[in-house]
Amino acid sequence: LRWLSILSTLDSSSALMYSVSGGRTLRPARPAPPRGCPPACICTSDVLSCSRQTLQRVPHALPPTATTLDLSHNALSRLQDGWLAALPHLEALHVGHNHIAELSPRSFHNASRLRHLDMSSNRLRAVETHYFEELVSLEELLLYNNRIARVDENAFARLSGLRKVYLSWNNLTSFPFHAVQGLGNFSLRTLDLSSNRLHNLPVEELAALPEHIRNGLYLHNNPVRCSCPLYLMLQHWRQRGFSSVRDFFEEHTCKVSDAVPRSLIKLLKYSHLFENCSAEPDPAQPIPFPVTVGRVLLLACNASLPHAAYMWILPHHEPVRPPGNANRSVEVFHNGSLRIAAARPWHSGIYVCLAISGPRNVSRLCEVNVTVHYSKPDGEAFSTGLTTLLGCIVSLLLVLVYLFVTPCRCPPCCRTAPPSPPQECSAQSSILSTTPPATDGPSRRASKHVAFLEPAREALDGKERPVPGEALTDSRHPKVLQLRSDTESISSVFSDTPIVS
Repeated sequence: LRWLSILSTLDSSSALMYSVSGGRTLRPARPAPPRGCPPACICTSDVLSCSRQTLQRVPHALPPTATTLDLSHNALSRLQDGWLAALPHLEALHVGHNHIAELSPRSFHNASRLRHLDMSSNRLRAVETHYFEELVSLEELLLYNNRIARVDENAFARLSGLRKVYLSWNNLTSFPFHAVQGLGNFSLRTLDLSSNRLHNLPVEELAALPEHIRNGLYLHNNPVRCSCPLYLMLQHWRQRGFSSVRDFFEEHTCKVSDAVPRSLIKLLKYSHLFENCSAEPDPAQPIPFPVTVGRVLLLACNASLPHAAYMWILPHHEPVRPPGNANRSVEVFHNGSLRIAAARPWHSGIYVCLAISGPRNVSRLCEVNVTVHYSKPDGEAFSTGLTTLLGCIVSLLLVLVYLFVTPCRCPPCCRTAPPSPPQECSAQSSILSTTPPATDGPSRRASKHVAFLEPAREALDGKERPVPGEALTDSRHPKVLQLRSDTESISSVFSDTPIVS
């Protein structure tokens, strides 16, 4: 009765209803409100940090809005099955520097949005197939500084978006390189296998890897056995400017003798020790394939492998398998041929054909360098460069003819013209000439003199009258200007010598 009287005094708007059990305990009849931040963690709007709290188990009350969870630097030894179900928006998980030795098949159940996973500095001894197969959106995986001695060949088979894998500072003695070029791993850009125990490297398998994987394949600081194929491969990578060799030039070492563990030398720095290695011919260059815009682009793939499944890698690193891509702009037939109905400029680039005859046998068959260009006009007989050269030659010849072959010389003019005063021909030749007339005295200094023939008449009140200072014309030849014989006439026009009156 006492409890009932207390409950009757509560506000009617309260949403909580209590039940009485034995007259001493109260339990909520409705679902509990959303869980708050765990006591050992720091919570923000979407970040949950529980780092350096000596946790041995994952906290139970986790806010569902978290996109980043930091559990690093604790004492976690295992991850419970389905523990991420309470974090549907999780994208980044940090569980490095713990004591995790293995993962159960459902450790990452309901974590399909996870893109970044840091499990570095733990005690993992292997990478099994079921460890990360449910992380279909994973892009970056950090597994360095563990005790990993084996990586299953299908460990990354379902991670189609995986871009970076860090496996350095482990105990790896071998690695399934053919797995990284298998289906679903064409976005891989970084594979760090440095500082392990790799003794032998399959040079042929490494040479068959796509170029974007070789550029980010880090193999330095491994006790690899010295050999000419290894040296030539790394030298070729160095010439191509791959980051894996350029950034760690002196860290690439090899072991001279298996009986002497410390017989390591810097492979690339002391290259004179391998001067007797005969360089093998460079890999075949991509086959050039020009095509005109709008034409059908049909590329054939070598069909020498029996019962092989073919796949093409487009210039933008997009894998395409039969029957083609989603919008069918690119078609791939079962015999390995690739067809583009109408070539466009953005289709230019290097196309790589792969033949897959089994889960472990992937062979690169050919590379084709496609160049899409526009067609030239049909009426173009000569190239633009040749036409320009011919035009320049013709123009030069015309200028030389104009300068050195004068249409009318003075002597012929004098012979054909009627008798005139002796200075007539000299006046005719002085027009637009830079040489002073012959009538100038020797005392006059050389200067440029240009004389123009001005109109002989000037209209005034409708009548023509002689211009003042004009020389008289010959009655027989009215158009011939008679020159004055004194030195103050035509030669003084535009002269730089002052005229003295």
